[in-house]
Amino acid sequence: MNILNLVVVYVLAYLLGSIPTAVWIGKAFHKVDIRDHGSGNAGATNTIRVLGWKTGIPVMIVDVAKSWLATMLPVFFNLAESGSALLIDLQILAGVFAITGHIFPVFAGFRGGKGVACVFGSLLALQPVLTLCCMGVFLVVLLITGIVSVSSMCAGIAFPVLLFSFFDSPSIIFKIFSLLVAVALLLTHRKNIERLIKGEESKLIRWRTKAK
Repeated sequence: MNILNLVVVYVLAYLLGSIPTAVWIGKAFHKVDIRDHGSGNAGATNTIRVLGWKTGIPVMIVDVAKSWLATMLPVFFNLAESGSALLIDLQILAGVFAITGHIFPVFAGFRGGKGVACVFGSLLALQPVLTLCCMGVFLVVLLITGIVSVSSMCAGIAFPVLLFSFFDSPSIIFKIFSLLVAVALLLTHRKNIERLIKGEESKLIRWRTKAK
């Protein structure tokens, strides 16, 4: 394995993750720093809540794409044999660098988002079918509750459950990583959990009922 290529991959992964999509798009099209509004997070959910779907959806797509690309860098650089546990482990580390970049972006004063979209992008590169199943869980919960934080946590918990129940991976680290993702999503949503308990968590989707 070429050490120089390894270093290049992880530096690029962090820099890709550091692209502050929400911040740049918010400033370019709305003259707004998204971190000064709503929840204060530079992520797709806060962008949708503050600036609307037309701005938030492109932010989400780019955040997913940048993390997917970062996680695929070990494959593109041929750092290990295709399908091997080693390659998966190297991809996981690249994904971690990208997610870290999103949360602590060098291009935006190290103030970023929670990394949910980036986690999705990384997992999509590692286990596309399983990740799409979790996306299904996210959408179902979102349609039922209208609350993104609840949907994100449920999808995160579903990932290791589905992995251990119906899928498999040659990498033990990936299995551990799936558990860490679930725990990390719960930890990064601590304030959301507090608001949920108090009944103060805002809904992204509100169903209207006709008055009788």
